[in-house]
Amino acid sequence: MRNGPGSRKLRIRIAFAAATVIGLSAAALTALPAAAADESIAIRYRQGGAGGDQAAPWFTVVNTGATSVPLSQVKVRYYFKADPGASYRYACDWAVRGCTQVTGAFGTLANPTATADRYLEVGFTPGAGSLAPGADTGDVQLRFHRSDWQSLDQSDDYSFGPAQTTYGDWAKVTATIEGVQVWGTAPAGNEPTPTPPATQTGPTPTTPTPTDPLPTGPTTPSPDRGVLFDDFDYARHSDPALAAHGWTIRSGGGGPGVTGATWAPENVTFAKQGANSIMTLRTSTAGSPASTRQAEVHTGVRKFKNGTYAARVRLADTPTSGPDGDHLVQSFFTINDLTAPMADDYAEYDFEYLPNGGWGEPANVLYTTSWETFRPDPWEAVNQHTEARTSQAGWHDLVLTIDDAALVYYLDGKEFARHDARYLPERPMSIHFNQWLIDLTGQISTAPRAYEEQVDYVLHVKDQVLTPAQVAAKVTAYRTTGTAFEDSVPAS
Repeated sequence: MRNGPGSRKLRIRIAFAAATVIGLSAAALTALPAAAADESIAIRYRQGGAGGDQAAPWFTVVNTGATSVPLSQVKVRYYFKADPGASYRYACDWAVRGCTQVTGAFGTLANPTATADRYLEVGFTPGAGSLAPGADTGDVQLRFHRSDWQSLDQSDDYSFGPAQTTYGDWAKVTATIEGVQVWGTAPAGNEPTPTPPATQTGPTPTTPTPTDPLPTGPTTPSPDRGVLFDDFDYARHSDPALAAHGWTIRSGGGGPGVTGATWAPENVTFAKQGANSIMTLRTSTAGSPASTRQAEVHTGVRKFKNGTYAARVRLADTPTSGPDGDHLVQSFFTINDLTAPMADDYAEYDFEYLPNGGWGEPANVLYTTSWETFRPDPWEAVNQHTEARTSQAGWHDLVLTIDDAALVYYLDGKEFARHDARYLPERPMSIHFNQWLIDLTGQISTAPRAYEEQVDYVLHVKDQVLTPAQVAAKVTAYRTTGTAFEDSVPAS
């Protein structure tokens, strides 16, 4: 939260036939599952758009048959050419039916080709349920990467479709139901082999085996394990419950922002809006440092690291009163202290909205920024940022997840940014909300004006990666039970 990132700078339906199970007798064919006779699925795929060090195959499984299909009987294979000597790791980032219901394992092809010698096989647990005729699973957003995080060359990967930026039928992945291939074309000589009945003789089909540790997908947290939740149900900035709950309202001077401006506790207020209590951070100015009063609320201790961070925040494009145009920052972030210039144990992860531009931006822009370190003087910064140059006025659900592999930012339930493992935190952090002015050059009027950022709630779940839907469900559960505050996150 110093100088911003701008300046620091197929449909191919394969019927069940003798050609699918070469080498089996007619008697054996009648003994195998008759999946394709009345069960069929299609795989729709899109390239998820990950960076050069990750593959991101996203799928939707569609029931194109006449009967319900248990998803636990479905396997999907994505084929690729492995880099020499490389091992891989898989993760599920988001699935409508829950990442805990999705499985992934790597396998080796018996007949390698120029574009495939490995595959990722994706399956489902019984908890994923069944697909009725015509139904689909919704998004299954997956990724995998080399264990050493070296760059991937996907150009020679059989199943890779860089032009597939929207979901569409994709023949270069295969799907089976109970071992019977019902979709797609495998690399030559590598068609999935049906599971033989107990009385059949012949070679045992190859099955995938995990070759690398598989990260745990999002899980539903227990209600009493490492959670901070606050509904911001307080009377005023001086309410003793704020301090008792671990919050500090900043006062006095200091950066970021206009030199000589004041951080004013009274600019933090609380009020009911319907059934919820809302915290408001107000920034006001009359065009001079002495008249500039900003607002910040943060946890008093640093004890937050990996896990899920979430808040519902209302951003504003215009002032509540007076002329518009100031270079304003409205933010939700987590941070620790810089122990020395360019110290490698520094960490900061920001949602920052500039409604009137600033940091060289001429108009509204939303930044998410992940920090490794910086030096204040002379200025030098190491960070990764993603931005959207469009209005974000209104209420938004902001979610950040941190695990041992990546930082993922979500805006209103959709992935907004994914930042590299090199920016992961080494030390615990505190949680902050603030609103401040970068400078006084955006609006030179001396007329008084004021801007407001509002916060509905904040949630942190320690060491657990939640989907945005799981975040929403957890917040709803707290409110349904009338729980306005919980802090079971242990001190670091």
